[in-house]
Amino acid sequence: MAKTIMDSTREEEIDLLQSVTRTGAVVPKRRAVGRLVMHSMAMFGREFCYAVEAAFVTPVLLSVGLPKNLYSLVWLISPILGFVLQPVVGSASDHCTCSWGRRRPYILGLGIIMLLGMALYLNGDVMISAFIDERDNRQTWAIVITMLGVVLFDFAADFIDGPIKAYLFDVCSHQDKEKGLHYHALFTGLGGALGYLTGAMDWGQTVLGYSLASEFQVIFFFAALVFLICLTVHLRSIPEVPLRPKNEEEKFLLEETRSYKYSSIEEENKNGYLKSTFTEIKAAAKPRKRAAVSRTEDQRRMTLKSLLKILLSMPSHYRYLCVSHLFGWMAFLSNMLFFTDFMGQVVYQGSPYAPHNSTLYLTYRTGVEMGCWGLCINAISSSVYSYLQKILLPCIGLKGLYFTGYLLFGLGTGLIGLFPNVYSTLALCSLFGVMSSTLYTVPFHLIAEYHREEEYLKLQDRERSLDHGRGKGIDCAALTCMVQLAQIILGVGLGLLVSVAGSTVTVISASMVALFGCCFVAFCVRYVE
Repeated sequence: MAKTIMDSTREEEIDLLQSVTRTGAVVPKRRAVGRLVMHSMAMFGREFCYAVEAAFVTPVLLSVGLPKNLYSLVWLISPILGFVLQPVVGSASDHCTCSWGRRRPYILGLGIIMLLGMALYLNGDVMISAFIDERDNRQTWAIVITMLGVVLFDFAADFIDGPIKAYLFDVCSHQDKEKGLHYHALFTGLGGALGYLTGAMDWGQTVLGYSLASEFQVIFFFAALVFLICLTVHLRSIPEVPLRPKNEEEKFLLEETRSYKYSSIEEENKNGYLKSTFTEIKAAAKPRKRAAVSRTEDQRRMTLKSLLKILLSMPSHYRYLCVSHLFGWMAFLSNMLFFTDFMGQVVYQGSPYAPHNSTLYLTYRTGVEMGCWGLCINAISSSVYSYLQKILLPCIGLKGLYFTGYLLFGLGTGLIGLFPNVYSTLALCSLFGVMSSTLYTVPFHLIAEYHREEEYLKLQDRERSLDHGRGKGIDCAALTCMVQLAQIILGVGLGLLVSVAGSTVTVISASMVALFGCCFVAFCVRYVE
């Protein structure tokens, strides 16, 4: 009887060692608030750069002479690449054995691509002018370099969100995951607000404006500086447990098992019991080793086809969450991408096609500037609401937060479309922030809840839970892919609708999709009790 209990105890300790040595999959210790704030700085820097792009990418593309028929190509290339490659990178990060950790190498690489893209689209014209004198060739190459910069930046900025969320889930306890997601939303809003304010300032009359060649270079200087500081702080926030290769894992297991002593049975070890124990350990570990070897071979053969198979075979509650996230981003982006144009043409009754010295065009420009202030209000309200979420969560739960975000956004955009007034529109922009904060927190909070439930089931039935073939990285990547899919759908269909019916259709369609999403999150998404 004593030997049976001892064998059972040793098997549990071997299982724990395998889990710790391979993935660090023990409950992480609680993290200080300062560490979670440091971790959230990546979202601040990312959103700051996003706001700069939103404010300047259209003027930059117009200034280099990009033809109108290439606009849709610029906005479609990046989401298509992201939608195809995001699950691949998510799965690769799940199995990365870098000594620095699983997620941070990918975050660093994507951060460098973001900086490169931003440098190309904000400085491409100046860079080409320094090397090419002929006007026609210079314009052609300026368009190519600027388009490449926009595609690289959008690709990396959309991509980086998945590894950042997986990094948070890997190194934090369940309570700290909740806090971390709220801090992510808070600093996302603050970064966006500061980015829009930076873009709204007239830098041409400052010392930097006189020192550098153009206002675009001044903006690049600030954006690159802010992002580099934020990325460095983020990467040094919380250490990761590296994923051990299989041969190191087995070596470590033998060393650790050899060092075990059970006080009362120490004499049995001296009398030869240790040898039989190793035989038992080897026999007990065989089924799990076979499963691990099978998974390793599958990972080596990991292709886009196999990843699609994994994604399609996800549990239904993961798929429904992805669909609800798709509805949310379709509604949000259809409003945000054309909001400044809506303000200029519908609210202010201006025209972007009028002569540039005409009253209609100047009125349109005034409306666009007012639209930028509306986006700034959206960013500030997103930060405020992310803090209020912590107060509301115990009262209405995740289902209430999810439903409220979609409902308020749907009602707000509907009222803006039906009653386009300057002051009411600016006031209702605060509801955009509610939706933004909801999209950045609640779906990932639900992913964390699903993983927590699966970890509990793993303790109950280890063998059944070993064969799902997915990790936190690929689940977060699948969720983030919905942003790219929403961009692809809108890029293909919404531009045609705008050309036919005007900018009002974007606000009305955003309202309809958000209200439909309300019904979906209420009746189809699964919430863990």
